[in-house]
Amino acid sequence: MKVGLEFNLSDVHVDAQQENSQRQVAISVFALPENTSNSAARAVPLNICLVLDHSGSMRGEAMDTVKQAAKELIQRLQPGDRIAIVGFDHEATVIVPNQTIDNLDWIEQQLSQLTAAGGTNIDAGIKAGIEELAKGKKDTISQLLLLTDGENEHGSNDRCLKLAELATSYTMTINSLGFGDRWNQDVLEQIADAGGGALSHIATPNQASTEFEKLFNRVETIMLTNAHISLRMVNGTTLAALKPVAQVSPETIELPVITEGETAMVRLGDIMVDTPRVILANLYLPQLAAGKHPITEIQVCYDNPATGEMGLLSEVSTLETEVQTTYEPAPNPEVQTRILALAKYRQTQIAEKKIAAGDHQGAVTMLQTAANTALQMGDQNAATVLQGSATQLQSGAALSEEMKKRTRMAAKTMIQPSEPTS
Repeated sequence: MKVGLEFNLSDVHVDAQQENSQRQVAISVFALPENTSNSAARAVPLNICLVLDHSGSMRGEAMDTVKQAAKELIQRLQPGDRIAIVGFDHEATVIVPNQTIDNLDWIEQQLSQLTAAGGTNIDAGIKAGIEELAKGKKDTISQLLLLTDGENEHGSNDRCLKLAELATSYTMTINSLGFGDRWNQDVLEQIADAGGGALSHIATPNQASTEFEKLFNRVETIMLTNAHISLRMVNGTTLAALKPVAQVSPETIELPVITEGETAMVRLGDIMVDTPRVILANLYLPQLAAGKHPITEIQVCYDNPATGEMGLLSEVSTLETEVQTTYEPAPNPEVQTRILALAKYRQTQIAEKKIAAGDHQGAVTMLQTAANTALQMGDQNAATVLQGSATQLQSGAALSEEMKKRTRMAAKTMIQPSEPTS
């Protein structure tokens, strides 16, 4: 198993007359299986911990559908895979200690006994989940699936984020699932972003199985872990000072950058076969003489859990630009779409800040701009959600909690056609 790397500039041509030029580079990172048969897709055992909110607000249909969705996920595990289940209300309890799935009936029986009561302490659940994952992380794909329907009333949101960062340092990934419309989208998004995972929204109980299945399908395609990408600037090229690197697919995330000299390092985390991680880096180029020039050297460092090898390195790839005395623009449509995806996310973020500040007209303008951006990139479903939010605000009504969640998801991801948008 090796890492694949593809990259393109927003415009490979640069005007020799310009003192400074700005360019964006889209870099796709994906796993390249040596064997394309189906058996290769699960060459690495999974190590999964379900961390499930069973506070009092989950009572009834919510708890029943979550347990059924969890049961369906467990049934998809294969011999050699590992499972742990942690339940949390105002404190955390290990329902199923980390183990292989040899005793499936017992595991499902333990899950079925989970009942809804008490308050909510998310960080206690995450901590217990990390401890269980650690027992089976050697040579596996370690994933924590956190589900909650409410605020962290008995815990600390700051501690949640610190635990998510701790998990990634141990090559674990945390995915967040928000159930209903009362969960804190800022906190769960930050946990997923810091934990290197995905954010999912279970709007209604009958969507629980579908969202668990989507997340499991994604987890099954992970082949490489703990990936970092290094960007070494050459010929005077520099990264933008503010928000220089962001992931734009499969979801949009503002990525932290560690800089040492001319090299910037960004953590990517898990690398999948079917779905590349695409990052967008914002570069500034100095004035250069006419001709072709290298501007950035790109390399990926990663672990291969199938072989137990760590710190593997891809070949160094060189990004070049062509400086022209007579400049002829050559915009890359694919990169332009990536730029629009990031713009959609950032425009929606600005709108949310304006709502919080009481500037509803400013929020309407930004949401309409984000909707138009979504249309430009072909994301009709996101455009419908974002325009719907703008229209609701424009009418003088506040956004419902449900609409806030849908707006966030529309900004962060490309909504699939099968998902409801109205």
